[in-house]
Amino acid sequence: MAQECGQQAVGRLAPSPTGALHVGNARTFLLAWLSIRKSGGRLILRVEDLDSPRIKPETTQYAIDDLHWLGLDWEEGPDRGGPHEPYVQTARTAIYDEVLAELRSRELIYPCTCSRNDIAQAASAPHWEHEGFLYPGTCAQRTARDAESLPPGTFAWRFRTTDEVSRFLERGREERTCDVKSELGDFVVAKKDGTAAYQLAVVVDDHAMDITQVVRGDDLLASTYRQLQLYQALDWEPPEFFHVPLMIGPDGHRLAKRHGDTRISTLRGEGVTAERLIGWLACSAGIHPSANPCTASSLIDRFDWEQVADSTPTVFDETSRNELR
Repeated sequence: MAQECGQQAVGRLAPSPTGALHVGNARTFLLAWLSIRKSGGRLILRVEDLDSPRIKPETTQYAIDDLHWLGLDWEEGPDRGGPHEPYVQTARTAIYDEVLAELRSRELIYPCTCSRNDIAQAASAPHWEHEGFLYPGTCAQRTARDAESLPPGTFAWRFRTTDEVSRFLERGREERTCDVKSELGDFVVAKKDGTAAYQLAVVVDDHAMDITQVVRGDDLLASTYRQLQLYQALDWEPPEFFHVPLMIGPDGHRLAKRHGDTRISTLRGEGVTAERLIGWLACSAGIHPSANPCTASSLIDRFDWEQVADSTPTVFDETSRNELR
């Protein structure tokens, strides 16, 4: 799963234009940036804009502006171009369609007509925080060809999970394992409108862009296990995965609108400097001894995933905001 000896590390920053960047996003992106810069690798900026009902196109430029303000840069992206164009997922649908066709031809996916309400009523209990109900396999007996007899727009495509346990090694932590079939169930790879779902699009893009490192929040651990099943099915080498402790609100849940305005743009407007925020984020992640102001580039030499792995979720509340002022 780790990059081969001599292979250049390639990472990615993948904002979704569903809203402005907040402090939790900023810390994850900072750690992804530091990891690649420490290894002398390359970074790609990719816009993950497939969640069409929630997309706000103008926030893409806001995200780019916020990332630059933090002192983060990249070698490829929608603002710079590069050999892995296009860098916006809605411009990559033909690539996803090719992979979906392969999965269909190999009977690795099947059409599913279940609604969320159907699944909730059929399932016995929810599994995994933030994950909702385990899919009970209602449509699993269908074949890919059965889609021909179903009206367009009435079914999604689900991946047939295997009995093999998904496992990977994460630096600074013990081996992580999950029985995806029994704990997470078959998952959606294409939505009812035919567009690729997050799990498939991310795997296809990371493979096509030669990504060797993926840095994400702990709340996406279940997605990692699902995606490892796709990598195996497609006979692709997966990247190395790193999971970052979450930024949470006073109630112990990951940051959300109910926790107030945690947007980077708001902090900027309140006079918080990039150096002040970087220092606070680095300290909260365990890679800086204090919250004193510093630049992102000054942290490169001291960056260590072992320290990040030892850190815990960070509460962002009014006290935190006052510390930044």
